[in-house]
Amino acid sequence: MRNRLFFCVILLVCFAFSLQAATVDTLLTRSVSMKKDIKAVVIKPAGYETGKRFPVVYLLHGYSDNYRGWIEKVPVIKEDADRYNVLIVCPDGGYSSWYWNSPVDPAFQYETYVAEELVAIIDRQYKTNPTAAGRAITGLSMGGHGALYLALKHPDVFGAAGSMSGGVDIRPFPNNWDMAKRLGSYAENKTRWEENTVINLLHLAQPGKPALMIDCGTADFFFAVNERLHQELLYRNIPHEYITRPGAHNWDYWKKAVRFQLLYFHEFFREKNSNS
Repeated sequence: MRNRLFFCVILLVCFAFSLQAATVDTLLTRSVSMKKDIKAVVIKPAGYETGKRFPVVYLLHGYSDNYRGWIEKVPVIKEDADRYNVLIVCPDGGYSSWYWNSPVDPAFQYETYVAEELVAIIDRQYKTNPTAAGRAITGLSMGGHGALYLALKHPDVFGAAGSMSGGVDIRPFPNNWDMAKRLGSYAENKTRWEENTVINLLHLAQPGKPALMIDCGTADFFFAVNERLHQELLYRNIPHEYITRPGAHNWDYWKKAVRFQLLYFHEFFREKNSNS
């Protein structure tokens, strides 16, 4: 009898916990600029059904991945959504968009999609804090480039930005990852490449806008360009957090890195919205 009672209590506790767990939506969104429907994962924290509004972290995938990449490979981010009471949105950025508005391919207008169309859809359909103080953006590799690129160009949309193993300077890699398909070849379009690499956009940064956190493993092939970005940020007196630790360009690294990013954004949201 005692064992049966204990078992029933455990079941009730597990059931109650499951009722409080984060939930995951697969949202079909419309991109007017690209004239197509695009899917996104939206993770809602356990307390979402309360009357409050929630900050949002946009979490971008890397080259050759899709909107399901983060939730399938790092499902623990659902726990972080609960822990920090935050919405997490994982959009589909295309196989190789680099989150640019491609000047050579009208089918790749992902700057407009993420920074304008998707943000408007999320704010319309979910209970969000619809201000820059309530939005952050980060990503891995191609998505790390995309997050910094979008935040620097749209400081009125994203108040904080991060990068994990990001391709923060594209110029050393003119033949890689389909970038030439989006910008044209480097040899024939040097100005275009110079204008669309993160390290050349730092003049757009304002004091504390956006708040920045950059993370890259010391064995990563993007480590050198992240080091250069860090030094340029220091030279320009742009506040930022910079993390390096042993690790390569892989999911073992990003599984840990994303949790540091979410903690950083949690502190940003708490500071910016403490009086709201």
